[in-house]
Amino acid sequence: MDGRALDEMKDALNPYRHLVSEYVRLMREGKSYPLGKFPAPASPDLTSSAPRVLIFSPHPDDECIIGALPLRLLREARLNVINVAVTHGSKKERQAERLRELQAACRHLGFSLLTTAGNGLEQVNPQSRAQDPEGWKKSVAVIARMLEANQPKIIFVPHERDWNQTHVGTHLLVLDALKGLPAEFSCYVVETEFWGAMDTPNLMVESSESDVTDMVTATACHAGEVRRNPYHLRLPPWLLDNVRRGGELVGGQGAAAPDFVFATLYRVSRWQQGRLDPAFEGGRQLSCQMNPTELFP
Repeated sequence: MDGRALDEMKDALNPYRHLVSEYVRLMREGKSYPLGKFPAPASPDLTSSAPRVLIFSPHPDDECIIGALPLRLLREARLNVINVAVTHGSKKERQAERLRELQAACRHLGFSLLTTAGNGLEQVNPQSRAQDPEGWKKSVAVIARMLEANQPKIIFVPHERDWNQTHVGTHLLVLDALKGLPAEFSCYVVETEFWGAMDTPNLMVESSESDVTDMVTATACHAGEVRRNPYHLRLPPWLLDNVRRGGELVGGQGAAAPDFVFATLYRVSRWQQGRLDPAFEGGRQLSCQMNPTELFP
């Protein structure tokens, strides 16, 4: 038996060889797809009184990567989802282009967009907080004004150990802004993860095939970034792996994973009386058959 025939026999006996080869083929093929050149899907009509959701995105592209629950809140609950571009990236020569890419990505997802400054805030990191208190105070004031002006029902912010220093800085920035608001201010705080996994997420949100397609397509609008590192192509495998992690981190150690294909993990708290409190006891799993408003009474 020649080598080719032997390989064919092995393939017939082991279907996982085909599975793995398809992952490889699709990853390579995906790199040839166009970036940011697709028509946006229709967005739902929102009332002027629709509750607001603010996503505090450390960089342009984070709104897409962690956007599973915000997208469902927009499409299923008709909440007004607004992405706040905390920074426009650290490379000054790319900031204007990154803003244009961000505008295209938000249009694709149906998110509104707010900017914090002409080129975004600078030096949003723990080092700046410690070493430049006056500059940090000015940045905190920008975020506090946005919170007061929009009175959001829900905000999204990276968790405190999300590794990337701008992600960690964004967490600190938003929490410092919340601490400076009047005691009666309250909202849900949904912490997100990407670079560093949370030890204690309490929510796993399923995404439909259609939603994941739109998240990937919107991420591809960030053409300069995904040419450097194809985040858009790696997004579906990450969402697949979140089901593995969430099945036990959210469902309980030893629990069976739900029959989700794609999911994103979050930690939901309630900001009230100047502090964060758990929004609910235990963990929750939000399937595509459930309405996300059930999480935010």
